[in-house]
Formats: sequence, C-alpha cells, structure tokens
Amino acid sequence: MTPWGGVGGHAGGMARFLRLLAHFTAVQALCCTFALSVVGLLALSRALPLENWGLARYDFLLLGCLLVQGALVWTRFETPREALALLLFHALGFGLEAHRVALGAWAYPEEAVGKVLGVPLYAGFMYASVGSYVAQAWQRCELRLSGEPPLTWQVGLVGATYAHFLLSAGLEVRLGLTAALLLAHRRTRVGFTVGGERLAMSLPLSLTLIAAFVYLAENVATGLGAWVYPHQAGGWRPVHPSKWLAWALMLTPAVLIVARMRAGEGRAAKAGRYPIPHPPARRSGRSETP
Repeated sequence: MTPWGGVGGHAGGMARFLRLLAHFTAVQALCCTFALSVVGLLALSRALPLENWGLARYDFLLLGCLLVQGALVWTRFETPREALALLLFHALGFGLEAHRVALGAWAYPEEAVGKVLGVPLYAGFMYASVGSYVAQAWQRCELRLSGEPPLTWQVGLVGATYAHFLLSAGLEVRLGLTAALLLAHRRTRVGFTVGGERLAMSLPLSLTLIAAFVYLAENVATGLGAWVYPHQAGGWRPVHPSKWLAWALMLTPAVLIVARMRAGEGRAAKAGRYPIPHPPARRSGRSETP
C-alpha cells in the first residue's frame, strides 16, 4: 500500500500526483452530493419569494431535504440501509441541536411549522449530510481501517465525545478528549483507492482535513442563514476556528457507525444472508471487497 505522501517521489511523479488528485477531487465532490444539495437548498431559500407563497423558509428546507433524500434512494445513489443509517445521524444531530439551542449556543430565529424545541426539523439533515459523505466515501474510495484500538475503547471515547457536547464541557475537557483520541488512534490508518491505486493516510490526519472542509461549509451555511451564533446576531461574521476541532471530534462517531455498518454487511454477505446492495454504477473500477 502506497502512502499518500509518496505519490510524487519518483520521475514523472508530479504528473501522477496531479492525475490522482484530479480523480480524488472528482470522487470527493460526488461523495458530497447530499451536503452540496443542502447548501444549494439554503441558497435557493434565500433567492425564492417564499413569503409570497406562504411557506416558511425552514419548512421549505425540510421539504427540500426530504425530496433530495428520496431521490437519492430512488436513483440508487444511496441504498435503503444507508438511508436508515442516516436517520441515526439525523436523530443524534437533532438531539444535540435541541440541547445546545436551549443553552443559547446558537439559534434558529425564524418561525416554521416544522420546528420542535426551537430547532427546525431540517437541521438534523445537516448532520446526516456528514454521515452521507462518510458512507459514500467508504464505498467509492473502498475505505478500510487498520490498527484500530479495541471496540470498547472506540465506543467509550465516542460516548464521552457526544456527552461532552451535551454537557457543554469546557475547552480543557475537549482538549483532553482530543488527546485521548489521538493516543487511542495513533496507529490507525485509513486505506483508500484513488484512480485504481491503493493509498493510506493517518486517520487523525484524515479527520482533521475533512473537518476543515466541514468548517468552511459551516461558514457558508451560517452566511446563508442556516442558523445564527450569538456573535453573528448583529450580522454575519466568520465562525470561530475552535469549531474546526469540534467537527473533527463529531466526525469520529460518523466513522465508527459507518465502519460497524460496513463490517456487519461484510460478515452477513460472507454468511450468505444477503449480498451487499451496491449498484454497479457506484463501483470505482476495481472489484469490491467487503
């Protein structure tokens, strides 16, 4: 397995690197289909005269997210099992949103029919879009983890991470959790396929890079009025950089859930209980291995 950092280390390496980078970028954009759809709906909700139609913006976003989710399953871009897994991300995200909104960490100031506990129901889809990205990347890039800590450690750390968000623990706790996760996953690497070549990267580095893009997306989303942080009440300002670390921590449960789901599918397929339901259009040019 070739390390990602070594793709340009020989004659003609730069051309190979650029080829792999172009392929990687195209696949990553495809994996972000649901997330990009949510951002597109946010932009559309600002452009359309929804008030003239008697439709609240948050309700429009909820309907749009439901239609996108249905279309992705209908076109077999996502499997029904993946859609069910995304419901878990939606539920976890909505629970966190309701708790944090109650504490005043951020707000959804507009009125809507589909608003519960101060949180519009579309908000959970923003967390589901992160889960959708991980699930799509797992399949399209043939992600595999190696050097993982024991499952009990993973579950314990994920539980502690989610609890720390719910309990609004301070920066010291967040930094302590980050150190614990780095220590537990110091040997964990994620293998992935790009352009038919097998590469690898440190899992903590991978989560940090993904979190950077989620942080940029959060700035775009708040700029489009998806929600409002207290410091943005008087007008949009960049999201605090500490949210980058928060998203890196939040990505850990997503990776664990998808990894367990894929592992369960692989074991069931080997036992002959059912085939892994991935359509040919989603293959990357290589044979799929569970």
